[in-house]
Amino acid sequence: MDFSYSQKVRDLQERLNAFMDAYIYPNEERYHDEVRANRAAGDAFQPVKVMEELKAAARTHGLWNLFLPESEHGAGLTNLEYAPLCEIMGRSHIAPEAFNCSAPDTGNMEVLARYGTPEQQQQWLVPLLEGKIRSGFAMTEPGVASSDATTIEASIVREGDEYVINGRKWWTSGAPDSRCEILIFMGKTDPDNPNRHRQQSMILVPLRTPGVKVERALRVFGYDHAPHGHGELTFDNVRVPASNILLGEGRGFEIAQGRLGPGRIHHCMRLIGVAERALEAMCKRALVRKPFGKPLSDQGVTRERIANARILIDQARWLVLNAAFMMDTAGNKAARKEIAMIKVAAPNMALQVIDWAMQVHGGGGVSEDFGLAAAYAQSRTLRFADGPDEVHRNQIAKMELARYLKP
Repeated sequence: MDFSYSQKVRDLQERLNAFMDAYIYPNEERYHDEVRANRAAGDAFQPVKVMEELKAAARTHGLWNLFLPESEHGAGLTNLEYAPLCEIMGRSHIAPEAFNCSAPDTGNMEVLARYGTPEQQQQWLVPLLEGKIRSGFAMTEPGVASSDATTIEASIVREGDEYVINGRKWWTSGAPDSRCEILIFMGKTDPDNPNRHRQQSMILVPLRTPGVKVERALRVFGYDHAPHGHGELTFDNVRVPASNILLGEGRGFEIAQGRLGPGRIHHCMRLIGVAERALEAMCKRALVRKPFGKPLSDQGVTRERIANARILIDQARWLVLNAAFMMDTAGNKAARKEIAMIKVAAPNMALQVIDWAMQVHGGGGVSEDFGLAAAYAQSRTLRFADGPDEVHRNQIAKMELARYLKP
């Protein structure tokens, strides 16, 4: 295995880093100021001017839709090529959207590119690729343990040329955003099918369809993550054309696995960048903060944490690159153990590194002044998103035990 970066990737890294320095980092505070102004005006989920400016600049610089492989719409990068670029984007909360590489749109665009009909692609994929609209993924439900997706209760019932949808979803990322136009909704079309993995389907639901209601925007440790956010939604006899079904009835799990594999590794790639920036903040703070007359960087416990942070980050990076390599060479299904491993390792690594950085910052670490508290809150959600740690560990253990079972 050769994980060295190609000249193409090194060129893109250089261009991305230059863009981050020139556009992203200098505009982070302006972005948050505009969000705060919208919140004070009564609607935090309106788009902010600076993001539209950043998106226009990214397109001008040819740094757009880098996530999408094997497509005339994207950069045609492999997972292994995209990983170091996604890491750079992960260094700033606002960067992924600026490059049109943010969740859940990336996963939804991949679903539409891979499974959508030409009509579905024209109506929804094209405006998503152009960054004109945003989307949501409606899978998780408050009434069941959604870590086992076979338990979802939302219904999708065929009536003539339409499907009628009923259910309640939450943690639908993007739903509160005023730019959100389309949801990919998972529900049961055949609840009595003896194969539990053929009961579910996925269907396209325009957010403004009658019967769809955003009940509330959910907060994460007090953060509303505006203007994107996460929503709790109800679907009351929502009717959409039968042509909105994706791939066909009973194919929901198949689509979910195709979607969540790349989505999981993208999250982990970004977490490497989150952790790198936290380590940088920890080192800089340790050099200038001088309790009891000497810098924190002179204390053994601080140096130990800095060293361990570097070890943890590099371990996670190599695990992510290995998973990306396996996905590219053997396919997502064959790489499911490697994907599960990084999905456990990367969030826990980032949380530990951020926690150490917080400690070095003292009380400031849990304030909004240094961005560490927000990074911690966001990273903590990723121990649930796209499957909780416990599910992934269970799958890893089963695959490991299978090696020792007698034929």
